[in-house]
Amino acid sequence: MAPSLRFFLFSAVFGLLASLSPGPVQAQMMQGSPIRAEVLPGWVQPDGTRIAGLRMTLAPGWKTYWRAPGDAGIPPNFDWSGSTNLRSVGVSFPTPTVFELSGLRSIGYFDMVILPLKITPLKPGEPIQLEARVELGVCKDVCLPETLRLSQKLDDANRTVTPAIAAAIADRPATAREAGVRGVNCALTPLSNGIRLQATLDLPSMGEPEIVVVEPGNPSIWASETTSQREGGKLVTRGELANASGAAMAIDRSALRFTVLGSKRAVDIRGCDPAS
Repeated sequence: MAPSLRFFLFSAVFGLLASLSPGPVQAQMMQGSPIRAEVLPGWVQPDGTRIAGLRMTLAPGWKTYWRAPGDAGIPPNFDWSGSTNLRSVGVSFPTPTVFELSGLRSIGYFDMVILPLKITPLKPGEPIQLEARVELGVCKDVCLPETLRLSQKLDDANRTVTPAIAAAIADRPATAREAGVRGVNCALTPLSNGIRLQATLDLPSMGEPEIVVVEPGNPSIWASETTSQREGGKLVTRGELANASGAAMAIDRSALRFTVLGSKRAVDIRGCDPAS
């Protein structure tokens, strides 16, 4: 699916589901948002950075999306520009769930999720005024764009780890080394409108089914949904890459990111070598 069609289809599906949903659901949506959010202050590390958390609680049956949401979702977007004494915020994502929306694969979270935040102040030891604008999508019988606005003053010197945030950090996909990945090779084949990608991942089973999500590492490049299967003990995944503008493109193999989501565990792999 071409990038422009992807977003057109996403909007069309949202509109169709909204038009077909029963009255009680529409009434529920008019009464209030299906998602609540709050900043968990967390703790200060010895180097002055703070580990905090963005907790999002969803109404029953609702879901929101992971950083790579699939063809039927939109990724969350974070804007911290209104904050003071803030150098940077790093957002981490716990292992997500794979689900379907109108036959399209989506990736995200149900019920409640805590996104760990690594907050670096301009002046360590001084208060941080965190102002956040988070744009995301939420879905149930209807799918809606939501904008969350949060304001939180972080001025304590707490050094005690918050268990809920620590659990969210621990729930991340394993690194390639932790999961025993032995190697990743990529074959890139030019197409008339993009590039065909075949990646061979030499790693232990993550538990069937094994869903592979590809992130190109370049926001102007779109990655399709993949198909994956075990061949000779290795996991072979196939998909397509295309430039959102339709222009020619170059693929940086070191920037490619593969997340394997299995029934038993998940692994986050950075980069690949040319196929031999």
